[in-house]
Amino acid sequence: MKRDAIHRRNQELRNATPQEILAWAARQFEGTLAVSSSFQPLSVPLLHMVSGIAPKTPVIFLDTGFHFPETLAYRDRLVSDLRLNLRIARAKEPTDPSDLASRTDLYKRDPDRCCYLNKVEPMAEAMREFDAWVSGIRRDQASTRTTAEVVEEGAGVVRIHPLANWTARDLFQYMHDHNLPDHPLFERGYISVGCAPCTRPPRAGEGERAGRWAGSEKTECGLHTILRPGSRVASKADADPSDGLEKA
Repeated sequence: MKRDAIHRRNQELRNATPQEILAWAARQFEGTLAVSSSFQPLSVPLLHMVSGIAPKTPVIFLDTGFHFPETLAYRDRLVSDLRLNLRIARAKEPTDPSDLASRTDLYKRDPDRCCYLNKVEPMAEAMREFDAWVSGIRRDQASTRTTAEVVEEGAGVVRIHPLANWTARDLFQYMHDHNLPDHPLFERGYISVGCAPCTRPPRAGEGERAGRWAGSEKTECGLHTILRPGSRVASKADADPSDGLEKA
């Protein structure tokens, strides 16, 4: 989509509900739309909407190898309950054994590099098959997301954020209204859940994502910063669509 078309669409969708935005995306990008999900505590409302509005849409999960077992169990439960079309993306295996060994504690030595290898690169590869990418980012999550639009262009695809205008309170209300299950770690205080070595529950008075990369200045993995407007990945024609993706 051209910049003026994206601007016009944002004006039209400014007051639309997440369901209306998702329905528009499913029509506009039929067959070339994907959803990403980390299957963390507040992921389930968007996944529930997808299951009712566009159930065949691929849902891409980045398996970094560092997830909490509870997250993987929650993922499997939601995939079964909502009949989601799950696809799993992983980093390419390094050909040098010494490189593989060095990655085991990369999250400690160079967390930006770790996220790039395990999240940004696999997602860029996965999205080569698609024209549009739906994610659950919201403007109230973090200072890095306050300017997120409902429709953007980035990494060579159209990015769609149906929940951009919603708050955490809206999501909890939706989960209550639809009797959706909580993430197993939610009762232990986790609100935003990423990789196990880099996540702790936020403390009283801290923001939703304060427990991510705690003790460092890092606030984003790169999926919603590096792969945002102005960035590029190789065209779909340059890649094998199945490369790095595993159908669940």
